[in-house]
Amino acid sequence: MSSPPSPSPEVAGPLDESRRVFYELQPGDRVEVDHEVKVGLKRWRAKTVGTLVAKRRERRGLHFDRNPDDKVYSDTITLRLDDGSLSTITLDEFTVLRRLQPSEARA
Repeated sequence: MSSPPSPSPEVAGPLDESRRVFYELQPGDRVEVDHEVKVGLKRWRAKTVGTLVAKRRERRGLHFDRNPDDKVYSDTITLRLDDGSLSTITLDEFTVLRRLQPSEARA
């Protein structure tokens, strides 16, 4: 089984800034994620702040009726929230990922 592709982080723009942050994150970093939550037909914006536990690029079967050798990957992060719970977020083109500086990490 081959490893997931690693696209180059040398890109420009707001989406690409989030990608660059994703590639540079290390476990223990404090991050803020501005993302869209979708449940059924409803959707809303949410901000999640936590400490990075893991980041992954995972192969997905998210799409219907695709060619079996057409590989689809999703970038995900797992955060430990301030209340101790874990939250996994799949990043998409609308997600804004920001690493917090130590001075703003617990604000």
